[in-house]
Amino acid sequence: MKAIRYHAYGSPDVLRLEDADMPVAGDDDVLIRVRAASVNPLDWHAMRGAPYVARLEMGLRRPRRGGLGADLAGTVEAVGRRVTRFAPGDDVYGGCAMDLTPGRTGFAEYAALRQDGWLAKKPAGLTFEQAAAVPVAGVYALQALRDKGGLKAGQRVLVNGAAGGVGTFAVQLAKALGAAEVTGVCSTRNVELVRSIGADQVIDYTERDYTRTGGRYDVLLDLVANHGLLANRRVLAGTGVLVAGAPAKGQWVGPLLGVAKVMLLRWATFFLASPSPDDLDVMTGLIEQGRVTPVIDRTFSLDETAEAVRYLERGHARGKVVITV
Repeated sequence: MKAIRYHAYGSPDVLRLEDADMPVAGDDDVLIRVRAASVNPLDWHAMRGAPYVARLEMGLRRPRRGGLGADLAGTVEAVGRRVTRFAPGDDVYGGCAMDLTPGRTGFAEYAALRQDGWLAKKPAGLTFEQAAAVPVAGVYALQALRDKGGLKAGQRVLVNGAAGGVGTFAVQLAKALGAAEVTGVCSTRNVELVRSIGADQVIDYTERDYTRTGGRYDVLLDLVANHGLLANRRVLAGTGVLVAGAPAKGQWVGPLLGVAKVMLLRWATFFLASPSPDDLDVMTGLIEQGRVTPVIDRTFSLDETAEAVRYLERGHARGKVVITV
């Protein structure tokens, strides 16, 4: 089969479309013919080995694993002898989350995933490209708002970075979870997009600083990290919560210090998503009810993966960037 691999850290130029061994489905595995996968910040962080402290786990001098593509959508080709949840021919979506082991990643023609892992039937009515956009970004937004933000019906929410991959899900999920008012922060060219997916108010950051508008919010999901903690504190209601979804900038200790500062505050929390089959089922239900719809900026073919990652790295994608396999 064909798969994207990288054998050294660096720019998207290190990515190669190579012949790779077909993954073998173990007793508890599902072999999937990948139809689409989406690009996430995890992919380019792994590709660059950044922040550098992460190389303690990924490999100090070169990547230990070399696969990319944390989420995917496709069709079940075969199942292991103990698999009961899926059958050949099922259309599924999910992914490997943080485990970028070759043979389990989405930037490839086939992947083998555990049946009890991050995998579910594809929502009815979605294309494979739309389905592949959901797992990482959708579950991230859901857990950030519901679990870390403690969002309750009737509360006010602000999403900083509302036009990005996680942000477009967060705006819709905040409404689905009962928020009384959702405010999205984005650039001028994305104002109408953010309004179209359900934002009650949209702040164009090129014209106004959301930390100085006088607004007060119960949950602030910050996916950009372009304001300091004290500036963000100004916009929180008395018991409001800042959910920091983006670490501080830097390649060395900056991100760790940024996380540490946030975690010392009772009104703020730093968040990384956890793979959850149950939450993937929640997303399926909301999508099939028409309450959440994936937003896709553009698609690339498998042999254009380097360009897809390069495009996402620039930081201006509207919604998700998807690889069609």
